[in-house]
Amino acid sequence: MAKSLPPLGWLRSFEAAARHLSFTAAAEEMSLTQSAVSQQVKSLETRLGAALFMRHARGLALTDAGRRLLPEVEAPLQALTSALDVVDTGPAKNLLTIATSVSVAHWIIAPRLPEFTARFPTLRVRILSAIWPDDFHSARADVEIRFGSAKQAGSDAEPLMPNRLIPLKSPALKGELHDLPLIEAVGTSSGWQSWAKTVGGTPSPSLYTDTYGMALHLAAHGSGVALVSELLADHALQTGLVARAHPASIPGHEGYYMSINKDKPAAVDFRDWLVSKMPVSAGQAPLDPT
Repeated sequence: MAKSLPPLGWLRSFEAAARHLSFTAAAEEMSLTQSAVSQQVKSLETRLGAALFMRHARGLALTDAGRRLLPEVEAPLQALTSALDVVDTGPAKNLLTIATSVSVAHWIIAPRLPEFTARFPTLRVRILSAIWPDDFHSARADVEIRFGSAKQAGSDAEPLMPNRLIPLKSPALKGELHDLPLIEAVGTSSGWQSWAKTVGGTPSPSLYTDTYGMALHLAAHGSGVALVSELLADHALQTGLVARAHPASIPGHEGYYMSINKDKPAAVDFRDWLVSKMPVSAGQAPLDPT
């Protein structure tokens, strides 16, 4: 039986860290947090049973195993990027391409999309799943919604608000927050430890996932309390899929950022429409849709 391959994300994190000899620089390139890149590389090392980097105070150095692996990873990644670039995506007339994460597509765009398509009935919409910078580059999308820091998003991207984290659970899940299982979205700078510093308590997560979208999904199905983006959770809250597990909230160090092709009217229309649908937290001024 063929040996299963490690996740592509682990390999990409290793390749970027090896090029830069820095988890921080790799994280900036990939629009991830430094802790997420470090964790993925560590997972790859555990899977392979070999250290790939020597970690020094001044940076990283490849081990013998890392030096052997790097060229074997670089070539397939470059081949994949080239293969995606030459794929014919079909005619672009009346087509709006939106590149974003599955979490944003699932929890923010999909519940509201029928209204947009009804308003623009001749427009065709294509939604592409994108996480890595190369995903967005290959998509050549008219609208991009990325998760990360303001620096990672770039100067032409605008933040989607609100950008606070709130604890959510299924309405059917009874009990106080401190008595319920906690769900942690790893790879972000804000989480239950930040909650403890701001709100108090000694939260100890028992269930981990790598996206706010999956954390929200688990919470909606009664697995515990998830600390997730208020922006992402708005529709789930409004429709009763989840409920607040505590009235407090904390700032999110990362957030969702949107950039558009301003030369394409459909992209401008989508931006204005989506901004008009975003929730407004108490004390927060709404984004100007003009």
